Amino acid sequence: MGCSSSVPDRSPGQKGGLNPDSGATNDPKNLRVKLVLLGDSGVGKSCIVLRFVRGQFDPTSKVTVGASFLSQTIALQDSTTVKFEIWDTAGQERYAALAPLYYRGAAVAVVVYDITNPDSFTKAQYWVKELQKHGSPDIIMALVGNKADLLEKREVSVQDAMEYAEKNGMFFIETSAKTADNINQLFEEIAKRLPRPPVSVS
Repeated sequence: MGCSSSVPDRSPGQKGGLNPDSGATNDPKNLRVKLVLLGDSGVGKSCIVLRFVRGQFDPTSKVTVGASFLSQTIALQDSTTVKFEIWDTAGQERYAALAPLYYRGAAVAVVVYDITNPDSFTKAQYWVKELQKHGSPDIIMALVGNKADLLEKREVSVQDAMEYAEKNGMFFIETSAKTADNINQLFEEIAKRLPRPPVSVS
């Protein structure tokens, strides 16, 4: 079960589709950033994106097939704007081979697990290893424990997740797409960590 968006799946090579390899712009005040979400099926990747982009939560929507694309722009306090071009990948095993098409060239990877599901935390660690092997060397990685509203069912401790994130140079946050807790903070924190291109002197 996911919060899959109604945006049609666009394969990377599809004519007229969006190219997941597209780079970022060089304007230091208007950044355009490719972000990919990775994680097991059912952890709430699509729910996080929909909550961030549209302020919606739909627990009845279908799982993502292949990948879906959404974008959202945020403004930071220093008047920089950041346009996130978000590729939400499918978590099912049969789509795992497609994931490199989406995380190749990504400036940011958000690796999501479900705090009530230890297997999803193990899968998150698999994706971190894949990114370390095949992702951009300077990629910003965030580890996100979703479904923080289900505290009474927690099976992955904050301590374990924080230690893992620190060891792998990631930042860690727990979110709830259902209650919107920490969703905007996640993307604001990513935006603050983005390298700024130098201001060109004419």
